[in-house]
Amino acid sequence: MLERRTQKTQPPQMYQVVMLNDDYTPMEFVIVVLQEFFSKDREQATQIMLKIHLDGKGVCGVYSRDVAATKVEQVLDAALKAGHPLQCVSEPVE
Repeated sequence: MLERRTQKTQPPQMYQVVMLNDDYTPMEFVIVVLQEFFSKDREQATQIMLKIHLDGKGVCGVYSRDVAATKVEQVLDAALKAGHPLQCVSEPVE
C-alpha cells in the first residue's frame, strides 16, 4: 500500500524594489518614475520620494523576483536616458 504524502509548497520569495537617494536626480523625476513604473498616484509618489530624500532610500514596491528585476531595469534605463544618476536595486524581503 502506498502512503500518500501531502507536500506543502512554499510561496515564492518576494523582492522589494528600493530606490536610493543621490544629490543630483530631481525630485520631480523620481515622482514621475514612481507614477509611471510603480503605478503610484501623485500623493503616494511624493511620500515615497520624500522618504528616499530624507532616509537615503525608499521601497517602491514588493514583487516576485522577475518582476522586481524588470522594474529595476526600467528605472535604471529611464534614469540613463534622462541623464540622471538615479540608482535602484531589488532586495529579498525577509
